[in-house]
Order: sequence, then structure tokens, then C-alpha cells
Amino acid sequence: MAKTNPGRFFEDYKLGDVIHHAVPRTVAEGERALYHALYPARHALYSSDEFAGNCGLDGSPIDDLIAFHIVFGKTVPDISLNAVANLGYAEGRWLKPVYPGDTLRSSSEVIGLKQNSNGKSGVVWVRTRGVNQMDEPVLDYVRWVMVRKGDLDAPAPDTVIPDLKPSLDADDLVIPAGLSFEDYDFTLAGEPHRWGDYDVGEKIDHVDGVTVEEAEHMLATRLWQNTAKVHFDATFRPDGKRLIYGGHVISMARALSFNGLANAQMIVGLNGGAHANPCFAGDTIRAWSEVLDKADTDAPGVGAVRLRLVAAKHGAPAFSLKGEDGKYHPDVMLDLDYWALMPK
Repeated sequence: MAKTNPGRFFEDYKLGDVIHHAVPRTVAEGERALYHALYPARHALYSSDEFAGNCGLDGSPIDDLIAFHIVFGKTVPDISLNAVANLGYAEGRWLKPVYPGDTLRSSSEVIGLKQNSNGKSGVVWVRTRGVNQMDEPVLDYVRWVMVRKGDLDAPAPDTVIPDLKPSLDADDLVIPAGLSFEDYDFTLAGEPHRWGDYDVGEKIDHVDGVTVEEAEHMLATRLWQNTAKVHFDATFRPDGKRLIYGGHVISMARALSFNGLANAQMIVGLNGGAHANPCFAGDTIRAWSEVLDKADTDAPGVGAVRLRLVAAKHGAPAFSLKGEDGKYHPDVMLDLDYWALMPK
């Protein structure tokens, strides 16, 4: 009997299956240091225990996207080891801050299946939940992945496409217990712009760019224990290139957004996302954001802002997203729609 794991293929998924993923991961303080070395991440709430304490938290949490990457990485051997592409996200909510010393694990429920017309692959929808050592949910989200078939003669399953919200309502967002921005220090945060200074429809060019390096993206992807072959094995793609993990692009774009959105501190909701075009080593990532919506919250001094974060490569003009044909500009790599918390 084979001892190795070739990964699941499309025909191996059944609607309603719940998959418990290995391996639990205890988050260390070193994860923050390495994350900040890989990305230009410098939001104050995730950099300073004192700053976070003045905002009502028990010290500085781990960056929200570290929690996302760890929970996501656990799912890869079971969900996307044989993926063609990770297609999108929806209904993502950060439910509880993660601190050094917390141990995270994750599970996924198969909520949708659709075989592609070519009969060689299909789309799998899963709802993934990450919990800590006390079984408290810290994150849940839906993603859908195109997965190869291992047996091309395997019958197609009944098509089930889940009914997902186009975006989260402000009432769906979970505000961390005790969070208050009443004593927020704008000088230490790095910018004076508060919730009331941003207008719906406003677009912000984040100006800076970072060229993606092969070694850095593989180091980052290994950090999350993401084992997808397409990110490491240069023989896996016909063009001989390693595909940059989409989460690497997300983290780079979010970090670049500090310039203009330094006070968009906590990510609390993921409305949707598309990895519009692939990213490869040598590509230079630039980012821009659009304010899509704003909402009040019950937390003292805290407002919620809904943002579209776009990452584009090379010299793609800022604010260019789709062409007249409705398709993404070929240089657009990421289109991410999320909610963040900001001082009022």
C-alpha cells in the first residue's frame, strides 16, 4: 500500500464532506519578524504592544494575514495540491485576534462542486474555519479552486454552486473585544487621515513598488506550510515557471497600501477576491485602493471602511482594472475586496 499522499483530485470530493487538516501550528513571535522582513508591513497595531494596548487589546496581535496564511496553508494538501488555480474568496471573517503562543488548526467543508466542460478538471467550493487551542473560531472564509481530475472517466457529480453573499454587511463584522480608538495616536501610526477623511469612490495610488524575488516567495510560502506543487516545482508548468502564491501578492499589496491607508489597521472582513492574472518572479508589484463603502461600529472611536485593493505588475497605470471587454487588464494580478477598521 502506498504511504505517500498524491493529493485529492476533483472526483475525490463529495458534497458535505468535512476535512480536518493536519498539522496544528503554534504561532511564535518570530513569525511576525519574518513576515515584516518579507513584506514592508508596518501598521502600528501589529508592530507595537504599547500601541495595541492603548487601543484596548492585550498586546499586539499577529498580523491578520499571518493568521489567514496559516489557516489557508493547512488546507493545501487536502484542497489544492492538484489545483490548476485558486479562483476566488467570499464571506471571510476574522473572528478573534491571534497572539503569539496560540495554536491554530483548520477544517474545511465541501459546499459546492461543478465539473468543467472539458472533463479534465472541476471547481470545488469549500468553507474553511480556523480555530485556536481553545476551539475558539479565529477565521472563516469560502474559497473555490479549480482542481484536476485524476481519472478522466470518473462521472461528473451533480452541479451545486453555493449561494454566497456578494459582500458582507457591516453587521456581519466582528469587532475585537475591548477595541477602542478613542486614544489613538495618529503621530505614532504614521498618518493623520481618519475615517471621516475618506470618501466613497475615492482612489488612492500607493506609489511604491516591490519586485518579487524567487527565493523570497518560496520562503514565504514554506513559512505557511503551503505545499502546492505549482509554487515550488519548475517542471510542474509547461512554461517552466514557478507560480507565485497568491497570498504572497495579497500580503505585498496590503503592506504597500500603508502609504495612504496607514490607519486602516485591522482586517475584519473579506468580501471577495480574484487572482486575475498570474505573478512570477521578476514582476514588480504596485498597488492602489478604492473606497467602496463606509460604516459606523459600536466600538468607541472605530469606523469600518470597505476597500478594493488592486495589485498590478510593472508599469500598469494606476486605477486601470478592466478593459472595454469587461476582462481584467493583463497586468492586474489581484482584485481584493475587504473591510478594515479605522479610527474615526
